[in-house]
Amino acid sequence: MNESQPQQPSRRQVLKTTGQIAAAGALAAAIVPNVHAAGNDLIQVALVGCGGRGTGAAMNAISTKPGPIKVVAMADAYEGRLKGSYGNLSKQGKEKVDVPAERQFAGYDSYKAALDCLKPGDVAIFATPCAFRWVHFQYAIAKGLNVFMEKPVTADGPTSRRMLALGEEATAKGLKVGVGLMSRHAKHIQELKKHIEAGEIGDIISMRGYRMQGLLGHSSSLPKPANISDLDYQIQRFHSFLWSGGGAFSDFNIHIIDHLSWLKGSWPVKAMGIGGRHFKTAGEKPYVDQNFDSYSIEYTYNDGTKLFMDGRTMTNAHNIYCSFIHGSKGLAVAARSGDCGGPSITYKGQMESKENKIWESQDNTNPYQNEWDTLIECIRENKPHNEVKHGVEASLVTSMGRRSAHTAQEITFDEMLNDEWEYAPGIDKLTKESPAPVLPDSNGMYPQPQPGTKKKREY
Repeated sequence: MNESQPQQPSRRQVLKTTGQIAAAGALAAAIVPNVHAAGNDLIQVALVGCGGRGTGAAMNAISTKPGPIKVVAMADAYEGRLKGSYGNLSKQGKEKVDVPAERQFAGYDSYKAALDCLKPGDVAIFATPCAFRWVHFQYAIAKGLNVFMEKPVTADGPTSRRMLALGEEATAKGLKVGVGLMSRHAKHIQELKKHIEAGEIGDIISMRGYRMQGLLGHSSSLPKPANISDLDYQIQRFHSFLWSGGGAFSDFNIHIIDHLSWLKGSWPVKAMGIGGRHFKTAGEKPYVDQNFDSYSIEYTYNDGTKLFMDGRTMTNAHNIYCSFIHGSKGLAVAARSGDCGGPSITYKGQMESKENKIWESQDNTNPYQNEWDTLIECIRENKPHNEVKHGVEASLVTSMGRRSAHTAQEITFDEMLNDEWEYAPGIDKLTKESPAPVLPDSNGMYPQPQPGTKKKREY
């Protein structure tokens, strides 16, 4: 295969182009009326993607105050997951969840039926694997709906550019869009950002992030059972496949990469990664997914600052799940535990000790709820709110590190954004009978990364 590529436009040129595309589309689109400005109109919600994260997002939605809000429609590709989610949500009562059987939709195109139950200005929740994000978002914009979408929002360059253009179109129509990068709504991390900007730890020199745990989600997959299609297998186990969910690295590590870059105030411009699969079998059965079980990425920012992100999914290994910022005068703990768990702390010098502590956060509010409170407030008060751009860029930077590890090449932000390889082309026309975007070989193995051998593609 010829791996030479023509010179690609710069990041600035691409972002300018997406803005021009969106602006042109917006000229023909009606501006969505601010139907909830009074704060006491009912906001209706449709949930698309009824897994654990989607159900949790719906719970956060109906917990917002003030003003009435209600889940009125639900959709998922799989009826069993839909019914399970409805069972959990319906315990909140009819005043919060009113989704009779005729507004419960199953199937690959069920999102349309669910969104058709809403009126302009209502809210659609998208918590499906990210491959479907642009398809659902495009339909929501056409319907004049506000949106909350889960992370990651993209896994490749073409869909990133598409989502940037759609984000601009949503803004032009006055729509509000939240993205599930809740670290930015964690008040203790917001407070930490102020301490860093005030110079408390000096100039940022380096940052470290870790998510090193056991087997998570569907990060490792055994051969496909005979009673399920390749397509259903890859959608249901989206952590295992790059086209559907961005793989384990993108889904598990995006939060820490996002909030450290946010605290830094910029995105890295390049990444160099390594990784590998230490455990290739579970007993006598091979792992057939597209993931490594360990990753280490060195991100570099314009000023030379480094971010080191380590991810691991192995049993019986040391667990660490937190993030740190090193400055010329001191150290900061951004997330003490988990994606953004507090407290955030600053220290003088580079050692964590009681004697060195400068400041410790006290806020314990739920960032998942905070992001929803902000979205609904902006809808009711007609305040600008669109998180698509930073959601796409966070997804792109995470994919940049993943691709570097999978190819054994240095990958720049511009290269990732401008790449022409779309992992799931034509997904807007996908049906249950469609062939899967990747197919196994005769041994049931799906295409896997070959670092150094495949330099321009991840598989």
